[in-house]
Amino acid sequence: MIGVLDKKGLGAAGRSQDDVVFIPLSTAKSRVLGAVHGTTREALDFISIKISDANAQPDIQRDIEDLLRQRHHIRRDAPDDFRIENPADVLTARGAAVRTLGILLIAVAAVSLVVGGISIMNIMLVSVTERTRKIGLRTAVGARRRDIRWQFLIEALILSLVGGLAGAVLGAVAAIAIAWNAGWPILISPWAIMLACGFAGLVGISFGLYPAQKAARLDPIAALRFE
Repeated sequence: MIGVLDKKGLGAAGRSQDDVVFIPLSTAKSRVLGAVHGTTREALDFISIKISDANAQPDIQRDIEDLLRQRHHIRRDAPDDFRIENPADVLTARGAAVRTLGILLIAVAAVSLVVGGISIMNIMLVSVTERTRKIGLRTAVGARRRDIRWQFLIEALILSLVGGLAGAVLGAVAAIAIAWNAGWPILISPWAIMLACGFAGLVGISFGLYPAQKAARLDPIAALRFE
């Protein structure tokens, strides 16, 4: 029988199921593997078995193990010289690895956001100290506390958004360069960049709130006398 199978894509082990050729075992031994005489184990790398009932998988796996041990003449107390793998177990392990990697990336991103937020807060505190007299002057000529608060909050927001946008651009350039060198396809979603800038702005507002509150609560008289 000669024919072409339908397209299936990648299998559970990451191998292409479309870049394969199926031939009889006897033909493989005589024409490809050169093992027509005898039953050498080098003639096979693996055997794929597909079952129709997933509930019968444990019983079938046990029957296969018993049959292979019998065919390989393995003593009862000797270990197996073969390995039986279930694609479902491979997928489960791969999913667990992906989840672990995702948690690790989230933790690294969280630490980076906290460090960046602390840096923004320190910059804004230095800015409040350096502009203490200007803050006192603005308050003396009629600026309200919320005006001073909003001034420093907007400055912290702009600072964080500029940093977030610069980081997103650098990350996109690095991803494109790596994908180009490795020959991988790449897709950079605009929503991902917007989300990154949104988180950066949220961090800027959160960590800029304390310096803004400190600037808004300055005593005008003490601020004008500050050197």
